[in-house]
Amino acid sequence: MPSPPWFVYERSAPKGFARSFDRAFGKGDDFEIAFLEPVSEAIPDCVEVLQILGNAYTRSGLYEKGLSIDRRLTAICPGDDVAHYNLACSLALLGRKDEAFESLARSLDLGYRDLHAMVKDKDLESLRTDPRFVQILRSMIRR
Repeated sequence: MPSPPWFVYERSAPKGFARSFDRAFGKGDDFEIAFLEPVSEAIPDCVEVLQILGNAYTRSGLYEKGLSIDRRLTAICPGDDVAHYNLACSLALLGRKDEAFESLARSLDLGYRDLHAMVKDKDLESLRTDPRFVQILRSMIRR
């Protein structure tokens, strides 16, 4: 079996490589977005690319773009509980509570069960004061 390329081993990268890379190509979400937007156009149904791009949009405050990606992901993977959960998060960030609760309920129907993440997720902050949020939490506990 051939050995992996040098960049697989973090400790084998030349000293200062990460800093030089960031200076040359950008850093963080801006780089991911610039790199992945054309990839997502060339390979529009690549789930992994869309997941990373959607997360980068959301972290950058580009909630409408993140919502667009989440809608694409739920269309590509209609039975994916996490895709529907992420769609609910995007909708909540945009203040679209009714749609967010619908998507959150759909994610539960599909098997989403991470109660801890739901309670801590800052993206769902706008939903926490709504009685429907407590109902969803109770239904998760009963399942």
